[in-house]
Amino acid sequence: MFALIGHLTSLKHAQAVAHALGYSEYANQSLDFWCSAPPQIVDNFHVTSLTRQTIEGKYIESCFLPEMLTNRRIKAAIRKILNAMALAQKSDINITALGGFSSIVFEEFNLKNNKQVRNVELEFKRFTTGNTHTAYIVCRQLEQASAQLGIDLSRATVAVCGATGDIGSAVCRWLDRKTNVAELLLIARNQKRLQTLREELGRGRILGLEEALPQADIIVWVASMPKGVEIDPEILKKPVLVIDGGYPKNLGTKIKHPDIHIFKGGIVEHSLDINWKIMEIVNMDIPSRQMFACFAEGILLEFEGWHTNFSWGRNQITVSKMEQIGQASIKHGFRPLLG
Repeated sequence: MFALIGHLTSLKHAQAVAHALGYSEYANQSLDFWCSAPPQIVDNFHVTSLTRQTIEGKYIESCFLPEMLTNRRIKAAIRKILNAMALAQKSDINITALGGFSSIVFEEFNLKNNKQVRNVELEFKRFTTGNTHTAYIVCRQLEQASAQLGIDLSRATVAVCGATGDIGSAVCRWLDRKTNVAELLLIARNQKRLQTLREELGRGRILGLEEALPQADIIVWVASMPKGVEIDPEILKKPVLVIDGGYPKNLGTKIKHPDIHIFKGGIVEHSLDINWKIMEIVNMDIPSRQMFACFAEGILLEFEGWHTNFSWGRNQITVSKMEQIGQASIKHGFRPLLG
C-alpha cells in the first residue's frame, strides 16, 4: 500500500474543501485552528496499471497551509509534516510521497534530525519526495512542447528559474546531458550554489531574473514566486515556452498573451481512471486521470515494489535515476500533460 501526503494552497482553499468534504468543524475556522488540526486520511482508492496490476492507496491531508511559513508559525508547519509522516507509518504504508511544500519543509528545516514523533520513530526509507519523477516529467514536457511549437532546441536558450533546487538542478543536468540545447541560463538566489552547479555542468550563464527572461526561448519555472514579483509579458520573447513547475501553478493566470505558451509543469495523465476525490480538490482538469508527478512517483514505487526513499536529500537526483523512473512511468501508463 502507498500513501500521498498533500496540503491545500491557502486558508481560503482549505475552508472551502473542508466544507465540501463534510468536515464542518474545519470550515470557517481561522489559521490558528488549522495550526492545531491533526492530519487526516481523507481518501482511499485504487490505481490500475497498464500491466493490469492494481494497488491500493490513501491520501493524507496534512492540514499544513503555506500561510504557516512565517517565523511565528514555522513550528506548526514542521509539526504538520512530521505528524503526517507518522500517521502514514502507523498506517503500515509501504511508501509515501511528500507532495507540494511537504518535501521542501522537510529539506529546508532538516527534519531528518527529528526522527522521533511521539511514539513513532520515523523510517525514512518509507518516504520519497517524488522530485525525480517531477524533474523527468518537466524535461519531457519541455522536449515535447518545444517540438509542438517549432522551437529548435539546438538553437534555443533555456532559462531555469530555481536552478539550484532539487528539481531545478536535475532539469539542468538532463538538459545538459540528454538534449542539444544551445544555452542554459541559471537563475537562483543563492550565488554559491549557482557557482557550484555551473562548475558541475561545465556550462551555463548565471544571470538575474530581469536580465535572463528576455533572452529565453524557453523558461522553466521551478521556484516559488517571491511576493511582489511580477513577470512583465512585454519583456519576453515571442513566441516563448514557459513550463510552470511551481506550486501553486499560477503563471497561466498572471501572464496572458497569445504568443506566450504556458504549460502546467510536473503534471501527468494516467491512461486509466482512478476512483479518488483528491484531484478534484486541487482542481485538475481531468481529476480522474491527472495528478502531480511527485504523487505518481509514490504510485510507481509501489507498482515496482521499490519500497525505498527513491528521491531524498538535496540535489541528489541523477540523470540515470530520472531515466529509471521515466521507464517505469511509461510502463505503467503515465504521460506528461501537454494540454
